[in-house]
Amino acid sequence: MRNILVIEDSPLVLKILEHLFRQEPTLQPVFCASLAEAEVMLETSAGLFFAAIVDLHLPDAPNGESVDLVMRYRLPCIVLSGSYNEQRRDELLMKGVVDYVLKESQHSYEYAFRLLHRLEHNAKIKILIAEDSEATRHYIRHVLTPHRYQILEARDGEETLRLLAEQPDIDLLVLDHAMPGISGFELVKLLRQKMKRHELIIIGLSADAKGSLSALFIKHGADDFLRKPFCPEELNCRVMSTLERRDLLRALKQAAQFDALTGLNNRRAFYEQGLQLLQQARRDGHELSVAMLDLDHFKQINDGFGHASGDSALVVFARALAGAFPDALLGRLGGEEFALVSAQQADDLAQALDRLRRQCAGLHYAAGAPPLSFSAGLYRGEPDDLESLLHEADMRLYQAKQQGRARTVLA
Repeated sequence: MRNILVIEDSPLVLKILEHLFRQEPTLQPVFCASLAEAEVMLETSAGLFFAAIVDLHLPDAPNGESVDLVMRYRLPCIVLSGSYNEQRRDELLMKGVVDYVLKESQHSYEYAFRLLHRLEHNAKIKILIAEDSEATRHYIRHVLTPHRYQILEARDGEETLRLLAEQPDIDLLVLDHAMPGISGFELVKLLRQKMKRHELIIIGLSADAKGSLSALFIKHGADDFLRKPFCPEELNCRVMSTLERRDLLRALKQAAQFDALTGLNNRRAFYEQGLQLLQQARRDGHELSVAMLDLDHFKQINDGFGHASGDSALVVFARALAGAFPDALLGRLGGEEFALVSAQQADDLAQALDRLRRQCAGLHYAAGAPPLSFSAGLYRGEPDDLESLLHEADMRLYQAKQQGRARTVLA
């Protein structure tokens, strides 16, 4: 739970903010209607707050004194204002507020909440500024720092490549075109040979007035482009939007690859990765072990204890399976059916499955439910065709069920 200090006196604005906070279970607002209230709150409890949403003009703070108060306590500060003043906006942004949001519409307040969510995630985000001008690097760092990013700097292409190699978890690269040595444009082409868009976001920079340069950057792999000079809001909006697109892409990839209930590979991803393992085993001249697993009496669990208990059984079993075989390819193929591909010898794998079966018997998944058990069919053979290997394992799974369940049948 994140505590958010809200300094606001307008009943209408408070009503909107209260409505939005009710939709955010991880954010807890604390409301102050005046500068005097906020001073008492921060003096006694400043360490409890994650960030603040602050009205620029209050009856006892008509000139933004509430913003100065919050900034003294080094809290990320999102400013709300009923009127637009460009000079005042620039002053506030250079002072280090997160953003300056006009009280114009529902979308404006929703944008403020987007900023709060990004502040939660940004502490884990690494941004590398690759720029030969020290003044420009300092300016970009100053603009990005209020958003809680981890900031790194590089003065040329060689240092950029070194930092990316040393810290592969860098999320975003702000890259100037005109640098000594390797140009930004050449660096984009080089990096995109190694790193895909979801692995590294690249935003190009240049003082060149030609529109064609931005097109070249983006065509060769940059995600966005800014022409210098740029205002703080423009940089922050571009960074935030590219990070949000990256997060959405990752979420879509996650949904396409993993089973939503158990977190294991879904059928499609299991087959794709299984084919890669088969190709590698074929090149190395190795055999592969394949197992098909099925929870015993799963329909009785669903019918007798409810589908929530059935889901719980699947989740508990998947977690135990992943713990027992950390180096194997695992997947939920559908319903209560699971599959496994491993380079492990079949006899060793059969023993590991028996140990897992004994472990499962002691796992709790629903009150009063029978012990969890599973049947397995295991086959080891030449990696010619994944479908054939799975079929052989499935035949042995059928034999295991015919023989009374709760066992592993190995050819």
